[in-house]
Amino acid sequence: MLEALSSTAISAGQVATRATETQAIAPAAPTAIQSSDDVGFESVMKQVTTDAIGTLKAGEAASISAMQGKESTRKVVEALMSAEQALQTAVAVRDKVVQAYQEVVRMSI
Repeated sequence: MLEALSSTAISAGQVATRATETQAIAPAAPTAIQSSDDVGFESVMKQVTTDAIGTLKAGEAASISAMQGKESTRKVVEALMSAEQALQTAVAVRDKVVQAYQEVVRMSI
């Protein structure tokens, strides 16, 4: 499941990169002053994916520790709630990226 989430998010990043490349062909309007430490969409998506995977792994590790009697129920619930929130966020971001891609595809050139 974690690998599927990672590959989905990376695929979404690649789709968005292609959309950005498509937009780069057309003349762009002047943009506002940008800071020198801009972060690209792909690197942001990779970071979000990495964070989500880490959170999911922490939830799984907490569950395993609880089964072994090494972790309190409260900490397990907190870890699982955090993992659930990370997964929901990743799915929401994926849905928005797919929706944006579909809008770009529908644009007439």
